[in-house]
Amino acid sequence: MTDTQRFALALYADGTFQMIDWPTTRTLQTLYTEIGCQNVTAVDMTDDLTMWLDDEGLITGLPVNVGATALYAAHRPPHQLYHGTAIITGGTDRHGDTLPLTLDQLSTLLTLHLSLCDAKIPGQRNRK
Repeated sequence: MTDTQRFALALYADGTFQMIDWPTTRTLQTLYTEIGCQNVTAVDMTDDLTMWLDDEGLITGLPVNVGATALYAAHRPPHQLYHGTAIITGGTDRHGDTLPLTLDQLSTLLTLHLSLCDAKIPGQRNRK
């Protein structure tokens, strides 16, 4: 990854995840497409991390996203379960535009997600 690459983190209800490209424009359309919805809601995890979800996920019966709920709880006391796909981005700039994740944020989030979901983080392989 270079400094010009822009990413967000997608957490799926089945426990899988992926890094997604975070555009400089049309960010709302990116959220709609990645989450698969028509209305999103933003949940502040910290001043510099935002979690985006389907605003109607609970009432439409989307499955609980255990990973997203646990990741939120690692930052703030949880007040509900989160449903469906979650996209995590950085905070906002002074113009109110949503920022991508920094490399440090992405690394920390991935490490937390893998440890909270009791997944084994692969280690470096030794070559003989």
